[in-house]
Amino acid sequence: MPDKKISYEIKEHLGVINKSGSGWNRELNLVSWNGNDPKYDIREWDEFHEKMSKGITLTPWEMQKMTDLYLKNNTDRAVAKGRAIEEE
Repeated sequence: MPDKKISYEIKEHLGVINKSGSGWNRELNLVSWNGNDPKYDIREWDEFHEKMSKGITLTPWEMQKMTDLYLKNNTDRAVAKGRAIEEE
């Protein structure tokens, strides 16, 4: 079976999530894989963006859903903590 070459283009670098001592960074980027529409992409990259680790890609809808879940969960915790403080 022939090797299928995967092409990618980082359309927009959104930020570094975590820097590692090895020089690789976990990043959030918009990446087009094999010429397709860009998706949100979370993975580690070397400093020149030539090598990468396994990662996760999310459609815009999936990214929005993940963000909504994160914010709801943390807002609920903050409200509960505030109520507990008020009850003291």
